[in-house]
Amino acid sequence: MLEFFKKVVGDKKEYKQQMARVKTLPEDYQFVFEKIQKYMWNFAAGDGYDMMKIQYELIDLFEAGAAESKQILEITGEDVAEFCDELLRNAKTYTENWHEKLNQDIMKKLGKDNDPK
Repeated sequence: MLEFFKKVVGDKKEYKQQMARVKTLPEDYQFVFEKIQKYMWNFAAGDGYDMMKIQYELIDLFEAGAAESKQILEITGEDVAEFCDELLRNAKTYTENWHEKLNQDIMKKLGKDNDPK
C-alpha cells in the first residue's frame, strides 16, 4: 500500500512539473493545450496513464514549435479535433471499450466464438 501512495505522490509531482512547462509556452499554445487536454480527457479509460504520456509528448511538441517560432496551428493544423483524434489512436479510450463490448455482447448472444482457430 505504501508503494501505491509513493507512486501517486510521484505521479502528481511529475504532472505538476509538466503543467509548469505549459505555463512557459506562448499564450496561444497554452490555450490550445488546455482545450486539447479537456477534449482528450473525455475519452480517457483505465488509469489515464496513456493519456498522461500523450500529453507529455504534446508538451514536447509544443515546446519545439514555440522554439521555432511556429504559429500553433502550423503544428496542429486547423482541424484541431482531428489532430486530437490522431493522438488518441494510441491510447486506451472509453469508446474503444464500448466498441469491444458491443462486439463481445453480439458474438456471445449469437453463439460465435471470438477466438480465431
